[in-house]
Order: sequence, then C-alpha cells, then structure tokens
Amino acid sequence: MTPGVPRWLLAPAALGAAFVLLPLVAIVVRVPWGDFGELVTSEASREALLLSLRTSATSTVLCVLLGVPMAAVLARTSFPGRAVVRSLVLLPLVLPPVVGGLALLYTFGRRGLLGETLEVLGVQVAFSTAAVVLAQTFVALPFLVLSLEGSLRTAGERYELVAATLGARPTTVFRRVTLPLVLPGLLSGAVLAFARALGEFGATVTFAGSLEGVTRTMPTQIYLLRETDADGAVALSLLLVVVAVLVIGLATRGRAADRGLA
Repeated sequence: MTPGVPRWLLAPAALGAAFVLLPLVAIVVRVPWGDFGELVTSEASREALLLSLRTSATSTVLCVLLGVPMAAVLARTSFPGRAVVRSLVLLPLVLPPVVGGLALLYTFGRRGLLGETLEVLGVQVAFSTAAVVLAQTFVALPFLVLSLEGSLRTAGERYELVAATLGARPTTVFRRVTLPLVLPGLLSGAVLAFARALGEFGATVTFAGSLEGVTRTMPTQIYLLRETDADGAVALSLLLVVVAVLVIGLATRGRAADRGLA
C-alpha cells in the first residue's frame, strides 16, 4: 500500500467494485451461449448494430468539429459569463436524456423552433436517421469538451507563448503546437463520446422514435426485445458491454499517454 492509501479503504473499494461487477457477471451467467451467435447475428440485430456504429461514428465527428473549438475557447480565453456558458455546455451530462430528446423535438420537430423553417425547405429532421445523430451528439458532446478542456489546462500555455513570440500566427500555433500537444486527450475524449453515443437511448427514442433500419439503434432494440425475447435482449446487452469495455480501454490508454506528455 502507498502512504496516501490507508488499508481501511480496501473494504469499501472492494464493495464498490462488486456493486459494479456483479450485475455484469449476472448478464454473462444469463446469456444462452448455445444460441448466442444466432441471437446477435439476426437480421434485426445486425441492422441495429450497423445503424448504431454508423450514427455513433458520425456523431463523434460532429463532436470533434464542434467540441474542439468549444474546449479551446473555454480553456484559453476569459470573458464575462464563462462559468455560466461552461455550465450550460456541460448540462447534458446531468440532464435526463428524455428531457434532452424533448428539447431537440421542440427545436427540430415539425412545430419546433427551427422545424417549421426546415419543413419549408423540404428538410425533415425528427424521426429520421439524422435525428439519431443529433440526439447522440447532444448527449456525447460534453464528454469530449470536458476531456479536451482538462488536457488543455494541464498542458499549459508555455509552448504556445514561445511559438507566438517567434512570430507564429494564432491559427498556426493552434494547428502546429496546441493540437499535437493535447492529441492524446482529444483521442480519449473522442472515444468517450463514441461510447456515450453508442449507448444513447432516452433522447434517441424521444426525438427519433424506433423505426427499424432507420432509427432503431442497439439500445432501442434491446429495450424492445426485453418483453418478447429476453434471451436476445441479454445477448445483445452482453455484446454492448464488450464493446464498451474495449472503448473504455482505449480511452484509458489515451489518458495515460496524455499524462505522460504533460
């Protein structure tokens, strides 16, 4: 044991680990292994998985395009109300997903804030694959912003200041110094955003619905199967758990590399 970790912490730490791991063990025990391959490769399951992977990848790209500038502004600039803006940006972390879905519906739905204008232009967002992407981006974006903002603050500004004194323009400094410096944190945040998007359910169902092959993602498929095919629901749940473990492993490696560069 290290000096900063007293032995009495072992008991509650073990209890917390058991609280997290035992439900996962219960899923593994409950899986009908004889039919596992057939259950996870059914046509509906394949469509749901492929749709989840496509939309999660797209939403991750959107998170990077929007989240990198947001994190840079929050970490490197000072302006009145920055704390309030930061709180609002991170709000989806604590907001119930269903509330997020309603907010998106009242924004992009047919009678929403922007929906009527989009309808005139012939664009329908709600209850489409685009709605899935928007819902996933809404809930996943704060993960990337929070991760990258932390990396930017940890890295400091000394290298950027040196580059600026040598005559580099702000865009050059950001592209050649800042981004390479925090790249592990960016990759870690992107992986976490992908994982959050892959597991999104509440906002997606509320805003996009459940249309097979169009908006029915893996979490939605699992939710529907739990009433009619419990074995299928358990098998798909285990598949998502495995994917989540792999994703978290990649994110952890990214954070470790980020600390090594700091």
